[in-house]
Parts: sequence; structure tokens; C-alpha cells
Amino acid sequence: MKLTNEELKKYYWGAYSFKDTEDGYLKACQYTDEQMEYFKGAFDFWFERCDASTSKTLEFVTEATKFSFAYKIVWIGSPDSFEVAVDGIVTQIYYVKDIEKEGTLEFELPEGSKNVTVYLPADATAFIKDFEINGDMDKVNKNAKVLWLGDSITQGYGPLRSSCTYVSVANRILNYDIINQGIGGYVYDKKVLMKMEGYQPDKLIVSLGTNQFGCETMVDIEEYYERLFEVYGKDIPVLCITPLWRGDVENGEPTLIKFCENLKKIVARYSNIQMVEGFKLVPHLPEYYLDKLHPNQLGAEVYGRNLVEEIRRLGF
Repeated sequence: MKLTNEELKKYYWGAYSFKDTEDGYLKACQYTDEQMEYFKGAFDFWFERCDASTSKTLEFVTEATKFSFAYKIVWIGSPDSFEVAVDGIVTQIYYVKDIEKEGTLEFELPEGSKNVTVYLPADATAFIKDFEINGDMDKVNKNAKVLWLGDSITQGYGPLRSSCTYVSVANRILNYDIINQGIGGYVYDKKVLMKMEGYQPDKLIVSLGTNQFGCETMVDIEEYYERLFEVYGKDIPVLCITPLWRGDVENGEPTLIKFCENLKKIVARYSNIQMVEGFKLVPHLPEYYLDKLHPNQLGAEVYGRNLVEEIRRLGF
């Protein structure tokens, strides 16, 4: 069975909208056109990352034993991967560094009915088309609709594996219907907060601040949350994750701790914001980080699982 791009959308998660490229690929977008135009005029580093395949997946239930699709990679931020998980266990990996920029990927599946998840690269931009499978497919069900806002750690840089980002780890357990608007280098920036026509999340998760912990004032953060509730409603549940430990800045920890304390004071003004202390989610040891800033595979696994425990404890 070969799916058209329109049929493939039924099994595609993590996208706000879709576009067909001139050469027939399906492009999935997590930002609106207006948001991407803002990035284009604001900072090239943000703009080239706002198209990334961040937290985008194909998910389905099937008894098929193989499937394939054509892909095209148009931007690479870091060595990442296409991966397939069967009932939550990764069974096959294609590393971006080992494949051509354009081609076809084939995947083998075990016998019997199973839940299949295809993870697209988190820190690269990939389009797909010509999805073929030797069996029927059923759509999976998801829990709450969640918009995830963050920087490079949320986008997925660090593990260098698409299924191993902390968002992927957490969402395998939580089964949210997410759009991940994490973007490398990002900060608390109210200008990107625009109404997304036709989209209203049930909850918001905000994980920002690591790129601005040395700021002189907290005005940008205060204005960010004011704007957030103008766009998504004053009663929407929000989870604020304060920045993780970072050991890449000499003597930076006291400044980071002070920033987190000031951030706590801001979010405490809102009854619908719950807070998780990022400092407590990942050990303060280089072994858990790629560069003493971005969690590696081990750090992201610990981060994701500890975050789930906090979400459950808070009843978020």
C-alpha cells in the first residue's frame, strides 16, 4: 500500500500545518508562516532552525512487516537520526551522517500487531514522500494537546539521536499530542507569541532561560508571560521548567541560581503556572552532558524520566 501525502498526514504528529514542495515532498511545519517570517527578520540562527523536524513522528498500529519512504534533508544542524521504535523499543536507526541527503529508507518490523513510531531528525530538516507499507495501518490515540516552548535543549540538540531527546523520552510515557517549538539559541521573546489559527493547546510547557541567565533585568520574562496568556487564555495550565545546571561557564552557577530565583517570583504571580526546578532534573556532572550544557543521551534520558515524575507529582 502506497500513501499519498494527504493520506500520510493522518499518521503524522508534531505538525501545525503541511505544505507540498515542488518536487512532491511533504513538509511539516511547527510554526505559522507569520512566526517564521519573524525569525527570518530577527536572527538567521533561529530562522534556519525553525523548519527543523523537531519532535515530528509518524505513528501507527499495524501488522505489516516492512515499510519505506523517500526522504530529503535540506538542512543539518548536528549529526542526528531517523529511528523506528516498536512498542516503545528502538529497533532501527539511520544516522544522518551516514546517508545521502536524498534517498529512500527501508524498515523491517516483527510479526504481529504493534505500535510503530518513526522519529524524524530533531536537529535537521527532513521532508518525506512515497510512504509504502505491506499491510494496513490504524491511527493511534493521544492524550492532552501540549505546546512545548523552549531552546536548543527542547529542540533536541545534545543526544544526537532523535528518539533520545528529553521531549521524546518524556512523551513516550505521557503520550501527549505535542507541537515542539523549541529552537536553538532561543530566549524569553514575546514577539514570537502569535495566535496560531485553528490551534488551541490544552497545556503549555515552557523551558527557557538558559540563554539569558545573565540578563540585567527580568522585564523580558515578565512581558513574555503576559503575552503568553493574551494569546492562549489567562486560565490555560502552564508548566515552567527553570534552566538546568550548566558547567560550561566558569563561576556562572551563582548567577544562574539568582536568575532561577527571580524566575520563580515571576511565575508565582500566576495561579495557573506550576514550576519544576531544572537544577534537580539532571545530575551536575559532565558525564551527563555533551558539552556541560546540553544533556547527552544519558542526561536526556534522566531529564525526561525525572520530568515525567514531576508532572505526575504536580498533577499537571
